[in-house]
Amino acid sequence: MYKIQTLNKISPDGLALFPRDSYEIASEILNPEAILVRSAEMHELELPKSVKAIARAGAGVNNIPVAKCTEQGIVVFNTPGANANAVKELVIGALIFSSRPVHKAASWAKGLAGKGDEIPELAEKGKSQFVGPEIKGKTLGIIGLGAIGAMVANDAVALGMNVIGFDPFISVDAAWSLSRAVHKAESLDALLAKSDYISIHVPQTNDTKGFINADKLRIMKKGVRILNFARGGLVNNADMIQAVKDGKVACHVTDFADEAMLDCEGVVCLPHLGASTPEAEENCAYMAVNQLIDFLENGNIVNSVNFPKCKIDGCIPEKGARLCIANKNVPNMIGQITSILAGAKLNIASMTNQNRADVAYNLIDVEDRVSENVLANLRDIDGVIGVRMIPGGNACPVPVEEE
Repeated sequence: MYKIQTLNKISPDGLALFPRDSYEIASEILNPEAILVRSAEMHELELPKSVKAIARAGAGVNNIPVAKCTEQGIVVFNTPGANANAVKELVIGALIFSSRPVHKAASWAKGLAGKGDEIPELAEKGKSQFVGPEIKGKTLGIIGLGAIGAMVANDAVALGMNVIGFDPFISVDAAWSLSRAVHKAESLDALLAKSDYISIHVPQTNDTKGFINADKLRIMKKGVRILNFARGGLVNNADMIQAVKDGKVACHVTDFADEAMLDCEGVVCLPHLGASTPEAEENCAYMAVNQLIDFLENGNIVNSVNFPKCKIDGCIPEKGARLCIANKNVPNMIGQITSILAGAKLNIASMTNQNRADVAYNLIDVEDRVSENVLANLRDIDGVIGVRMIPGGNACPVPVEEE
């Protein structure tokens, strides 16, 4: 029986994917093998030694102590692309209301309550204060062309915008998904200088934190409109507020509310609505649950933020077992592992090894069950982080959606 702990409310339809005869799911549970989380803060949480995986029902993992998990051999999954359409639709909406201040107009119109027959005339007189430009024919610069950025780019092209993008790390799949009408910016500064609108779609790292700052704002056109639905820390708020007050930025829309931003005319703060649709919550839950099932039952890793993608598509030998071994990415690890298996007269049916930065992961199918003594010998290898055996006879792997 696998034990799954939930730290947030997770879509019931997603949780229903866990076979109830072999999984126990609860918010309070002893010795869980895996944790499902959305926004719960985990940095101060003491992780039980039983935990083998954490699945975040969403893309960002800022609330998870990833480095600590890696040291403990805990695989951290996320769900890239599962909420992409929800965020994309909100970004497209923000493109419109950053130009046409419909939110202000609607609030103003509410103030006409009680004016009766005067309302139509008052509305006609007052509407001039809410004039804004059309987006058709304007240039949209997109920083980051992952799942969301690519979808925003394609829809903006369909709306008649001139779209340029910058992403030095664009994946092959993302490149294939882009419209041919999307132009490549030669550099970030070139994109900033040409764009009437800028939409940010990059992860927050040490390199990107606060990268939209006074220096970058100076490069931009006067009257630029900037949308941030990625991470709040990507923008230096003090520099942005000053740029709005100076008229350099006509409107800044952010999905990350901040005290100083709330009081700034020209800034629209939303309460982190990007993935707040029932469809996105379900998609994230489906993806997170399927990843955990495939990892716990088959050892496969897809869409991890700290371990390499590593999978075997075939079934585990029925009378054998699959070894899942995480280790430091140093020389002679495979040699030591296979030597122990050979010494125990265990024949390897199939094997795959992948690495990511300082971590490597191995999936090894053997034709017989592995004794506790052999498992202990494997764990004793200097540099091995974790060893798990999955006995044969389980169901074959089910496809897991990949980024």
